[in-house]
Amino acid sequence: MTIEEHVVLVDRDGHALGTAPKTSVHGRETPLHLAFSSYVFDHEGRVLLTKRADHKITWPGVWTNSCCGHPLPGEALDRAVLRRLSYELGLAVDRADLMLPAFSYRAVMANGIVEHELCPVYRVTADTPAVPNPDEVGETRWMPWKEFAEGVQNGLLAISPWCREQVPLLAELGSDPLTWQPAPATDLPPAARL
Repeated sequence: MTIEEHVVLVDRDGHALGTAPKTSVHGRETPLHLAFSSYVFDHEGRVLLTKRADHKITWPGVWTNSCCGHPLPGEALDRAVLRRLSYELGLAVDRADLMLPAFSYRAVMANGIVEHELCPVYRVTADTPAVPNPDEVGETRWMPWKEFAEGVQNGLLAISPWCREQVPLLAELGSDPLTWQPAPATDLPPAARL
């Protein structure tokens, strides 16, 4: 028996409103819900990019940051990042650093499906190769951060809408992603402070 995954619904101030089945929250009237984005870097400062699997409901076949997902109700966001990195990319990492605690976005696909997420952003470092799970990821590639960030900001790279908004904010943290200073967990939205 498979247990249906639930997401945490939140208000504009980041307070939890309850939960809903994940399958029910991505449509034309998507409610604001808690999620995360993560950027995996190697020790050369290259970022791991992923192409979303072609059968994904939102932005199928689109290149994006390393890994996105939703915490389970009651799950700490940094733990959710590590869980999803293991599931989607076969990466066993021991830490996720909070970079953008209050990032939020709303994006609408051409077919009317909406993503609407309160989506803190994390940095992760990894030294092992990614092993993509085809249920989630179509392709991966490593790219120097400077080249990637400039390509996104200059509109030269086709990328997911959330990634296009996150990259300029991350670039403001400095040119070397390995030296970015993490934000305190107390800056997270209330629903994510466990």
